[in-house]
Amino acid sequence: MASGVPACVVRRLGLVPYADTLQAMQDFTATRTADTPDELWVLEHPPVFTQGLAGKPEHVLHDLGIPVVNIDRGGQVTYHGPGQVVVYLLLDLNRRSYKVRELVWRMEQALIDVLAAAGVPAQRKAGAPGVYVANPHAHGAAAGEVELAKIAALGLRVRHGCTYHGLSLNVDMDLSPFAAINPCGYAGLAVTQCRDVGWAVSPELAGEAIVSALQRTLA
Repeated sequence: MASGVPACVVRRLGLVPYADTLQAMQDFTATRTADTPDELWVLEHPPVFTQGLAGKPEHVLHDLGIPVVNIDRGGQVTYHGPGQVVVYLLLDLNRRSYKVRELVWRMEQALIDVLAAAGVPAQRKAGAPGVYVANPHAHGAAAGEVELAKIAALGLRVRHGCTYHGLSLNVDMDLSPFAAINPCGYAGLAVTQCRDVGWAVSPELAGEAIVSALQRTLA
C-alpha cells in the first residue's frame, strides 16, 4: 500500500475539447516536480476518436466526420463523446509502492466497485484491459455462457514515472460511433453503457462515484 500518499486533487472540468486537454495533461506532467500533488481530472469530451500508439488505421472502419486524433497513450482506437465520463489520472508513481500494471488493476477495481454499488455486476477480461458487463442485447450465446460488453476503457502514458490519460465509463450517450471502429482493436466487440444495464445516473454523479472509488483504491 502507498501509505502516507495524500488524496488526489480533483478538478471537475465539464465538457472540454480533447486536443486542449491532452496538451494540458502533457504540460502538467512535463512541469511537475517531486512535490506536485497528484490530480484527477473529471470531464466529458465532444465527439472524438483517439488512436493510441499501437493503433492501426484499419481499425477505423467508417468516416463519420468525427475527428481521429493520434495520441501517445497505449492501446488502439476508442471513442469519446458527451454522456461518457472521463477521469484522467495524473499520478507520480515514484511516491507509490506499485507500478503501472497494479495501477491498471486498481483503476479497474474502482470501476467494478462503482458498478457493483449500483447493482451492476462487472468484471475484467483477460488480455483486454477495461471493464465488462453482461451484454444486455446479446443474442445466441451458448448455454451457460454470458456474452460480455465493454462498458469502460482504460489507457495510460507514463513519463519519468508519472502517468496521464486514464479511464472512461459509458454512462448515457450515443453509442452508434462505436460501430464505426473496432473498439480497442477488437472486431465485433460489443459496447454498452450504464443506462442500458439498469443504472440511470448522470455523468456528473457517475464521475463523483468513480473519484471516490479511485481515492480508496489508489491509496
